[in-house]
Amino acid sequence: MNSALAPLPPPAAPTSWPHEFRRFAREECAAQPVTAALCQVLAEFPPLDDWMAEVPAAQARVNLLLAAVHERVLAGAGGELAAYFPSVGGGRAPDAALPAALRAMLQAQAPTLRQHLRTRATQTNETGRCAVLRLALDAIAAHTGAQRLALFDFGASAGLNLGVDGDWVRLLGAGGDATRGPGTRLALDCDWRGGLPPPAQDWTLAARAGTDLAPIDPSDPAARRWLEACTWPDDTARLARLRRALTWGDAAVRAGGVRVSAAADGLAELTAWLPTLPQGVQPVLFNSWVLAYFNPAQRQAHRDRVQALVERSPLIALCAEAWPFHPWGQGVAPAPEPSATLWTAHDRHGTRALLWSHPHGAWARAA
Repeated sequence: MNSALAPLPPPAAPTSWPHEFRRFAREECAAQPVTAALCQVLAEFPPLDDWMAEVPAAQARVNLLLAAVHERVLAGAGGELAAYFPSVGGGRAPDAALPAALRAMLQAQAPTLRQHLRTRATQTNETGRCAVLRLALDAIAAHTGAQRLALFDFGASAGLNLGVDGDWVRLLGAGGDATRGPGTRLALDCDWRGGLPPPAQDWTLAARAGTDLAPIDPSDPAARRWLEACTWPDDTARLARLRRALTWGDAAVRAGGVRVSAAADGLAELTAWLPTLPQGVQPVLFNSWVLAYFNPAQRQAHRDRVQALVERSPLIALCAEAWPFHPWGQGVAPAPEPSATLWTAHDRHGTRALLWSHPHGAWARAA
């Protein structure tokens, strides 16, 4: 995730890590039995507070240790714990032997795990969101009349969202015209909830670029493994989708079709990119689940800088964030369910609420 305003103070870490891991198991991953079981065991891990104290404050989240554990399993260093991880073919349900298997792995892999905690960042690059991104770009094309778009992904990770124009989206429950896109990359299902979805539009991406503090190179096996590790080990469909998208990303990078720059100031990268675009192209700045990593001062500074950009250019800011962290969410009804993502399009004329969705794109509805 791209925190382009790193000099500002980061969010405060939880005051009790054991409590936070138990809360995460109960509220965030209750539908993921292996992940929830890992959280419960980690909550009882005596060195937990010491380990998490080594994490840079901006990355101080349960997800980071879960990703570090998953990475070791994906690397073949999980020992008996691997039997519980569907991501590596394990089919054993959590049972009384899991705590000992996890503790043994934690002890054996402690130096690498702690190094991950000190130096890594959670980066999901959830390609399931591309189903909703397709709908949002349809809405922007319909509103502006533009058929040629330019997409800039702020916090792009491996740049996989930049291939959205090649995805085929099926809107389950929408009826009628319920598919979008050519399907040359991914086939995505999204449960459409009520009302009519945005009408399908013909548009192309005339330019695409992105930026991130620490971009993932899809051609680097270790980097790919870390991105895979940031997914739930239980969710094999999500992992398979990510691996297909990484194959696309590898080919796109090698062909020079996707550029994700490493930058501490992503909005400065965007500012330099805008004048390079062809005439008549509609530029779109996109961010998804990035601003949750900003503290309130950082979010306000980001909002102010984006506002300045849209006032002096034709830029549209397409923002997909959790409602409490959304910079353009004022006046919108609260989220329909916890962790729902609000999608808005913001330009010099104001903000239009487009969609609500599941954070990973499993469902969507009109806002």
